[in-house]
Amino acid sequence: MKTLLQGNAAVARGLYEAGCAFVSSYPGTPSTEITEEAAKYDEICCEWAPNEKVAMEAAFGACLAGKRAFCGMKHVGLNVAADPLFTMSYTGVNAGLVIGVADDAGMHSSQNEQDSRHHAIAAKVPMLEPSDSAEALAFTKLAFEISERFDTPVLLKMCTRVSHSQSVVETGERMVPPERPYEKDIAKYVMMPGNAKKRHPVVEDRTKALRAYFEAGFQQYKEGDRDVTIVLNRIEMRNEEEVVSPFAKHLGIITSSTSYQYVKEVFGNRASILKLGAVNPLPDELLTEFAGEVDRVVVVEELDPVIEEHCKALGLKVEGKNILPLIDELSQNKVAYALREQVPQGKKLDDAIPVRPPVMCAGCPHRGVFYTLGKNKCVVLGDIGCYTLGAVAPLSAMEMTLCMGASVSAVHGFNKATGGESAKKTVGVIGDSTFMHSGMTGLANIAYNQSDSTVIILDNSITGMTGHQDNPTTGYNIKGDPAGKIDLEALCKAMGIENVSVVDPYDLAETDRIIKEETQKEGPSVIISRRPCVLLKNVRTAKPLRVNPDKCTGCTACMKIGCPAISMKEHPALRVPATSTTPRVAVVDQTLCVGCNVCVQMCHFDAYEGMSKEGITYAERGGKQS
Repeated sequence: MKTLLQGNAAVARGLYEAGCAFVSSYPGTPSTEITEEAAKYDEICCEWAPNEKVAMEAAFGACLAGKRAFCGMKHVGLNVAADPLFTMSYTGVNAGLVIGVADDAGMHSSQNEQDSRHHAIAAKVPMLEPSDSAEALAFTKLAFEISERFDTPVLLKMCTRVSHSQSVVETGERMVPPERPYEKDIAKYVMMPGNAKKRHPVVEDRTKALRAYFEAGFQQYKEGDRDVTIVLNRIEMRNEEEVVSPFAKHLGIITSSTSYQYVKEVFGNRASILKLGAVNPLPDELLTEFAGEVDRVVVVEELDPVIEEHCKALGLKVEGKNILPLIDELSQNKVAYALREQVPQGKKLDDAIPVRPPVMCAGCPHRGVFYTLGKNKCVVLGDIGCYTLGAVAPLSAMEMTLCMGASVSAVHGFNKATGGESAKKTVGVIGDSTFMHSGMTGLANIAYNQSDSTVIILDNSITGMTGHQDNPTTGYNIKGDPAGKIDLEALCKAMGIENVSVVDPYDLAETDRIIKEETQKEGPSVIISRRPCVLLKNVRTAKPLRVNPDKCTGCTACMKIGCPAISMKEHPALRVPATSTTPRVAVVDQTLCVGCNVCVQMCHFDAYEGMSKEGITYAERGGKQS
């Protein structure tokens, strides 16, 4: 059946059709939907792991037991999982193991631009790279076949545009291969030095065999009684009838992934294309053959010149990053401009579109914490999550964000290096999901080596940044069923932190008091700021507030919290547009306000009216109210 699927949903469909039995992942944009979609198939056991390393190790355990397995992550997550990946290259697999990694060129939701092809090359494992949803489904199924045929984990590389765009796919039936029984094999699976030395030559021989396999014009495998043929690497020679001038130089383009789509939109059939679906190991003979058929070769690839440098190592004369950018996403226009093609002109808008920078949502529980930290002139070392927006004006309270869990480790090092009063003004801030991901080991270091460090865990009862996934602190699994729940207070105390406080960030006075007290104590301390994300379905918001314009003095104190529901406008009694000299008052957007009452606590003139005495409440999934 033909249907329209998002790239990530197509990968999930490929997992289903390939008979995958186990999926373990950590959410990370743009990869998250693969696992969310896979969880909709009851035949697949799906789960969120605390981090990517755990997810990959769990998937390896499942494939070792004889069931096809998958784990998914974004590009920076592959850094976390690199430790097991590099050694799994040596051990090989039992049943098929596919690892999905989604790169984020353009950094739409990431702290860096990273090319995951380097991981495949360094780990010496094959990597497939689809360019649309149909290939995402087909390559996922083929990846399992390659994994089992060559005894290797296989990387499936997605990117933001392929993951989050839709195209037509043809779905099939689920085919579960015979279970592969686990057999004890110490020489293969126990990677102590003596065994590992013997496995390294196996890896090198496997790479040679994979290169020869990818040289072929097509790849075939059995799907039940049916022969399936998939073309990974293909040459599309130009249509001479479409070439404008018979004297036009024969242009050949080597490309892959979403770059292939840009090239086709610009050139159609007027240039010859070598489209690569397998980007590691690269097919030397095919690259050389293609280069010999054209007059000029240009490599079009996003981020690093991986294919380009490989071609040059083969002695081929190619162009690439000398005319195309090394940073950011490519586009049709960038490709056209670099190759001197006509750039299509779009319609120009008459009205300028106002800038809409990212900002914390109205009612975000993190706002009160960052406001208080800023008011107390604390140095705030932050972490990865939607709370990273605490660095944005007007809060401007976060001063460092590096990677998952770094806030906890960094605040320890910072305070050990400075000491004294400086340490009592420096805190680490981390979300509940990120704390479970990689903050715990940093906190263990603080407890063990005893620095005067305060760590604030922003517990909003969900993994917020990637779209509301549950985590080990929420008490629910990926399907929303009750699951093991980690008690953050008990965990911190068990790790050796004696000073543990819990505060509601909507209560600014109490938040201020707790932060002042904990940062002045000797030794480690943890503050848990607990209030659920206001966007959760189970959160019941209060009625929106309003401002009495006759009480508002226009002092802008309430604007300091940066709530998008509050703005300054002309007094409603005036009939003329506001100027620098006309009085301005605070106005609440009734469609955005959730009645959290934080702004009420900022106002010294009782201008805010209609507030709920309790502020926001939320009903637990069991039906209870908090």
